Amino acid sequence: MQEKVITLATPVFFLLIFIELIVGLLRRRNTYRLNDAINSISLGVLSQVSGVFLQVLRIGIYAWLVNHIGLYKLAADSIWVWLSGLLLYDFCYYWLHRCGHEVNILWAAHVVHHQSEDYNLSTALRQTSSGPILGWIFYVPMAVLGYPVEVFAALALIDLLYQFWVHTQQIGKLGWLDRVFVTPSNHRVHHGVNDIYLDKNYGGILILWDRLFGSFIEERDQDPVVYGTRSPLRSWNPIWANFEVYKVLWLDAWHARRFGDKLRVWLAAPGWRPADVAAKWPSAPFDIARPLYHPQLSRAAQVYCLLQFAIVLLITTHFLAAQVSMPWLEGLAYAGWLVAALWIIGGLMEMRPHYIALEALRLAATSAGVVIGKIWFGAVFLSPLMQGAVIIVSLVSMIGLWFIFKRLSTMHGHLSHQ
Repeated sequence: MQEKVITLATPVFFLLIFIELIVGLLRRRNTYRLNDAINSISLGVLSQVSGVFLQVLRIGIYAWLVNHIGLYKLAADSIWVWLSGLLLYDFCYYWLHRCGHEVNILWAAHVVHHQSEDYNLSTALRQTSSGPILGWIFYVPMAVLGYPVEVFAALALIDLLYQFWVHTQQIGKLGWLDRVFVTPSNHRVHHGVNDIYLDKNYGGILILWDRLFGSFIEERDQDPVVYGTRSPLRSWNPIWANFEVYKVLWLDAWHARRFGDKLRVWLAAPGWRPADVAAKWPSAPFDIARPLYHPQLSRAAQVYCLLQFAIVLLITTHFLAAQVSMPWLEGLAYAGWLVAALWIIGGLMEMRPHYIALEALRLAATSAGVVIGKIWFGAVFLSPLMQGAVIIVSLVSMIGLWFIFKRLSTMHGHLSHQ
């Protein structure tokens, strides 16, 4: 259900992003960079694609718990079940979110949402692909109490959709709303890496949880929020964004001499490292005044990446609609094609020369597959007109790729942490 609703809501998301962009330009306070926005939305696409294969964790386990250990059979048509469920869901979300900042293995999943050094509505779409692996644990109380699966799934969607609008710098403080609800001002604080703002304001819909449990702080005019993470990603690769912290934790656990430290690495607060590991492989000091990660692309290269990304985005809507009736392996292959495309576009935005060859290979393989099979993923038959359209788009893209990026073939590319 979530994939269907998100797909239907996507045009609204992009309309609001466009409006925010125009407002920012008119106010001379533009908060968008094309490369960062594409990266954030790519991670949102990736989370939806991976979510198709993680339904068993996000919904399946909850359904099993409700059916086998639920204490009550709560009615799905009761308004009180919905209202109390929304309150309880938001309470559970608060603790999931808080632990996502206080426990390393949970931070490794949640960090994706914080990696952007910009803050705008596209940041709201920047979601983790690995969050469902452990996130379901925090909603077990709802299953034990017997909240129906359909109520839980709908409330999860409501909580998620609410949080979209709070990711903006174009809306200031909102008076009494700031004291009760999560608002743009409250949530800007949450994304800050300033010492004063670090690990605050975890609420999803209600900021009352933060006030109750001591994690609230008000946004201060004298302390402008600086966005990002204390270990900057410095990459547009959406796959690396999802695995970056997992790799760091794995290496620290591998290098630690004491067995207890090997376990503690995963459960300690972010930033903690075994003393022997930290001494041998010290972390780079955090610099809040660091320049933004922003490899320079020509205008033509920006247009190329944007157009390819737009095509992938449109095709993703077909994947989300068609995957329900697809064989599992075919759905996995389709997802792999989408992930590869997003990965390659990220590499082109980083000005890495070898991604030119990978992009050419992707375009050629797509055309060849259509010519040979005459079908698209999901056994969708393509008429000769559609086959020709795919081939023409691929050929035009390859020509554009050569003329726009050919200079990179003689360069070493922009280095990043991967």
